[in-house]
Amino acid sequence: MSDNERPEIGSGTRTKAIMETYGLTFKKSLGQNFLTDLNVLKKIVTAADVTADDDVIEIGPGIGALTEQLAKNAHQVLALEIDERLIPVLGETLADYANITVLHGDILQTQLSALIQEHFDGQHAVKIVANLPYYITTPIVLHLLDEEADFESITVMMQKEVAQRLTASPGNKDYGSLTIGVAYSTDSEIAFTVPKTVFVPSPKVDSAIVSMKKRRQEKYHPQNEVNFKRLVRGSFMHKRKSLWNNLLGLYGKDENIKNKLTSALNSSQIEPGIRAERLSVADFVKLSDSLEEQKLVPKSK
Repeated sequence: MSDNERPEIGSGTRTKAIMETYGLTFKKSLGQNFLTDLNVLKKIVTAADVTADDDVIEIGPGIGALTEQLAKNAHQVLALEIDERLIPVLGETLADYANITVLHGDILQTQLSALIQEHFDGQHAVKIVANLPYYITTPIVLHLLDEEADFESITVMMQKEVAQRLTASPGNKDYGSLTIGVAYSTDSEIAFTVPKTVFVPSPKVDSAIVSMKKRRQEKYHPQNEVNFKRLVRGSFMHKRKSLWNNLLGLYGKDENIKNKLTSALNSSQIEPGIRAERLSVADFVKLSDSLEEQKLVPKSK
């Protein structure tokens, strides 16, 4: 049957029919909520700027609603689904599209660079698109950013509250180590919000689409990336404490260490009484490098 002869997967009627046909129920353990608004699905594809020049990795295709819209625009779509029950369903719902490959797998257990090398031709930009379960959004985003894989962007639907944390500015109450982890390697923004009413079943909170474009120029280059990341995490360990108090917890409290911390802060032109939420990524890079020069190593936490 052609596209014109039946409703698209993301329509409410088609979603209901697929669920009934295959006897599907929603797995709470996997945070499954299926999007049933075609306008929103198409807006996600637009936000991700997917064209025929792009190969797309989709995480968590569900029954294929977003996958279908991606396939209409992309060169190739590789969909990675953790729920084994949905693999045969996707094989049938997406049978009309020759440019879709569906794999059973867990993105947190998958090496992204190997996946890209194995399934794509290397001639197209790689973009990652996902409607992520709320409970595992942060681990997946950080996993994708920690990999040295060659992709151009990540466009992800997530809980609105988490989206605000990812895209916050220094000094904002939502600003934290997660914000810096994202801003370190991408330019991010909230593309648009999505009401809870367009999902089945309906979640308790609204969602948002976040666009993260990987930095190609103006990258940050701390002398020691591992210690930089430890510094960031440790500086936000107790958000209500000053940077100085968090640094003491991270590096130690003897007089020699205090003197070295003072020298590093002076060199970085950072006031010790400031809170970490006031510092930009560039500030943390500068401080991290100054701490390296003082040969101070943060505790592993």
